[in-house]
Amino acid sequence: MDCACGHAHTPALDPSGTPVPLSPAPVALHGRLICHDTAQMLTALDLLQDHADASRAEPGCLRFDIAQSDDPMVWTLSEVFADEDAFAAHQARTASSPWGLRSRDMGRDFHRHAAQVMIRPEVPSDHAALDALLVRAFDGPAEARLLRALRADGDLSHALVAHVEGVPVGLVALSPLQAAEPAFALAPLAVHPAMQRRGIGRALIDAALRAATGPVVVLGDPTVYAGSGFVPADLASPYAGPGLQIHGSLPPGSAVVHAGAFTAL
Repeated sequence: MDCACGHAHTPALDPSGTPVPLSPAPVALHGRLICHDTAQMLTALDLLQDHADASRAEPGCLRFDIAQSDDPMVWTLSEVFADEDAFAAHQARTASSPWGLRSRDMGRDFHRHAAQVMIRPEVPSDHAALDALLVRAFDGPAEARLLRALRADGDLSHALVAHVEGVPVGLVALSPLQAAEPAFALAPLAVHPAMQRRGIGRALIDAALRAATGPVVVLGDPTVYAGSGFVPADLASPYAGPGLQIHGSLPPGSAVVHAGAFTAL
């Protein structure tokens, strides 16, 4: 966003949370791009936006923020990639791009390090990124609409975010069920496509189970949820079938009703 200083600034990201061991680790890069003369500054102004757009479109790019600082000859940079392979693909694409070819003589003062995946409750600054994550993970807007509706209706009991340096890469949500005793529905669950099959989904499920104060019901692939202790659910529900599972217990055959937001799915 822009402020009175005339420069664009990235909204502050919340880096807090509980760490999730992950291998391979994401790759983060922070530092400065330094122009040595006016000609280089004009090149940066001319080409950097296209370079940023192309970088953000890469499958393994989780974050690419670059902004001119108060010193017009210096840009600050913050990048996060899913893993070393994603970062190498970014470097290869950049090397042959107009930006890569014309920026070779500019100064670079970067620090690269392995980044940590963390889990914490969602914060308001996550909302737009979570919308984008859900659309990308499910190849459509339905789950993003579900999350927004649960939030707007006051039915979002818990929304836990997996993130890398504040950038959301996963989400799990719990909402209240009408049932014989206090219980919750687990949905949506999503992980960024570039970060899947690395344990983030399991970590989010387990975090949701720790946060819940009663049984948790989910509709999904049993092979995904069995490892976290879910079993087939004998419940009266429009979603009854092989995919309906429960962690904890409710009276066999008892009815459960999901929050109203689910009716729009």
